[in-house]
Amino acid sequence: MDRVIQSRVEVTVRYAETDMMGVVYHGNYLPWFEVGRTTLLKEMGLPYRKLEEQGFRLPVLEVAVKYFRPAVYDDTVTIITTLREKPLLRIRLEYEVRRGEELLVTGHTVHAFIDRQGKPVRPPPDAVVLFAKAFRAVEIS
Repeated sequence: MDRVIQSRVEVTVRYAETDMMGVVYHGNYLPWFEVGRTTLLKEMGLPYRKLEEQGFRLPVLEVAVKYFRPAVYDDTVTIITTLREKPLLRIRLEYEVRRGEELLVTGHTVHAFIDRQGKPVRPPPDAVVLFAKAFRAVEIS
């Protein structure tokens, strides 16, 4: 069995996220990736706010998006976020945006753990424990 951590969150497409054709503007998928990322971390017991309070940041180092089908105004889409590897200095997350079973978009982001001064650091100790625990639970199931 693959060792992955996954979360799902639904978003309803707002009018402001579409262009004149009623199609979601391509750049608006990135905030949805953020919704997926923060949901996954929160569900793991590591809310983004807690990371920031501890002095950690997760700037984006890399982003990729592949578009298959458009989302349109008032669609309900599901953002599926997947973490396949325990993070060390970086965390790589994969995303799928689906309307029901229909795959609309895939992508990934890579983030670095940095401190308040912008220096690359390892994840905070409690995060390391949570990541190890989450992956161990997946290995057992």
